[in-house]
Amino acid sequence: MRRISASVLLIAAALYANCALALDSSGTPVVVTPLASRTTTASGQPITLPQKNVQVLVSTYDIAAGATLPVHRHPFPRYAYVEAGTLKVTNAETGNSNTYKTGDFIIEMIGQWHQATNIGDGPVKLLVIDQVEEGAKNTELRQ
Repeated sequence: MRRISASVLLIAAALYANCALALDSSGTPVVVTPLASRTTTASGQPITLPQKNVQVLVSTYDIAAGATLPVHRHPFPRYAYVEAGTLKVTNAETGNSNTYKTGDFIIEMIGQWHQATNIGDGPVKLLVIDQVEEGAKNTELRQ
């Protein structure tokens, strides 16, 4: 019996390591596919969270082909999932840029001036999650 239990545990661990499986209340499998696991922003900063009264804001962005967002920065963490399109984000302070495509997860830089351009043929669609101090905005435009 002990050998069977150990085998079952090893098989379960192997399945979990490759693709997390869960069960809903009816016993139907639910597949969980990890998309990202990071400890730093796109520019290599450690991710820091608001220190008080955290508010989570969730929004969608539709950025037309060829559109460029103004130079801006975020004082708090911002995460984005690219649902469609291709987006180039350039750090205005360093000149470094990253290109993100459908299915990519972005952990935006905190407190650094940057801008984004849709470099694809169609619209960029983003699901954006901000963690801010309650009542605060998470985008500052450069004047």
